Amino acid sequence: MITKYLDPKNDVCFKRVFGTEKNKNIVIHFINDVMNFKGGDVITDVQFLSPDLAPDIASKKQSMVDVLCQAVDGSKIIIEMRVARTKCFEKRAQFYASKAYSNQLNKGQEEDGLYENLKQVIFIAITDYVMFPKKKGYISRHKMLDELTYENDLEDFSFTFVELPKFKKEEVSELKTMLEQWCYFFKKAKISSPEEVEKIVSSNQVLKQAYDEVSSFNWSEKEMESYEAALKIMRDNRAINDQVRHGGEKIGIKKGIKIGIEKGIEKTMYNVIKIMYGNGQSLENIAKNTGLSVDKVKEISGQ
Repeated sequence: MITKYLDPKNDVCFKRVFGTEKNKNIVIHFINDVMNFKGGDVITDVQFLSPDLAPDIASKKQSMVDVLCQAVDGSKIIIEMRVARTKCFEKRAQFYASKAYSNQLNKGQEEDGLYENLKQVIFIAITDYVMFPKKKGYISRHKMLDELTYENDLEDFSFTFVELPKFKKEEVSELKTMLEQWCYFFKKAKISSPEEVEKIVSSNQVLKQAYDEVSSFNWSEKEMESYEAALKIMRDNRAINDQVRHGGEKIGIKKGIKIGIEKGIEKTMYNVIKIMYGNGQSLENIAKNTGLSVDKVKEISGQ
C-alpha cells in the first residue's frame, strides 16, 4: 500500500513545511501553539532569515539551524527538528541561541552602547528521542530565574523542548489541544489514513495546510528523490547511534561510525549527497545533514 503522507520529521519535509515563505502561516501558528502565546505575546508575522548562524567559523555544519525567523518585534526564533541523538545538543542549543543573540549587533555597535536594542531569542526543539529521562512531561520550558525569588530578570533567552517519545496519545479522539495535535502530526502523519486526518483538519485550516504539504501526491519526482535521500541519512545516523549505544560507552563515537561504514553507510552517503546536490540542495545544508565538512561535500559532488 502506498503511504499518502510523508514523515514531517524528515529534514527535507520539515523544512518544506516550516521553513518556506508560502507556509509562513503554519510556522506562525506552530510557534504560538508551542509557546502558548496569548494576548499581546501572540506572534502575528515572521521573516525567514539565513539559517547559518556563524559563517565565520570553520565547522559550518555545526552552525546551521533548521529554521531561523524573526518576529515583528525583532525577536529571533530558532526551530530545530532532531531525529538522531546529537551529542551535547543542550550545549548546541545554547550556542545557537547565543549566536542568534550576538549577531544582532553589527561591528562597532558594542562601543556605541546599543545593547538595549537586543531582542529575545526563542529556541524550540522537537526531538524524536528522550532528552531528559528524569522529566515525565513531553514538553519542558527553560528560562533563567533568580534562585531566591524565581523572577525572570534575564528574560532574553528561552528554550522549549518537545520530546516526541514521551507523547503517548494514540487516537485522534484523545487530542485536546493544538500542541497535542502538532505532536500527533509529527509522530503519526506518516501512518495516518486520510480518514483519520480528515477528523483532525475538518475544523483547522492550518493543520490541513500542514498535512497537505506532507501529502506525497503533492510532491514532484525530484522532490521525492530529495526526501528519500534525507531518509537514508536519517536511517544511517540512527544506525550509527544504535551501534554506539548498544556497544556501551567504551566503543566510542569513532568506532561506532566505523561499524556503520562497514555496513555500507559510506557508500550510501556518497549516493545521497549526489542526489541531494543534483536536486538543488545547498552545499552547506548537505554538510549539516550528513555531518561532513563543506569541502568534503564539494569533493563528492564534483564541485
